[in-house]
Amino acid sequence: MKPQKRWMTAILETAKAENTQMPWQRGTRRAEMIARRTGEKATRRSA
Repeated sequence: MKPQKRWMTAILETAKAENTQMPWQRGTRRAEMIARRTGEKATRRSA
């Protein structure tokens, strides 16, 4: 097994801890998609 460099270890730890939400997980587009599925009108809210 080859030795790993410190930067590689740091990158892997950061990647495991990252919990960024993708655009398709939340937001207006997701609300519209759910509304289409359920047959309800989507209500738009501001942040």
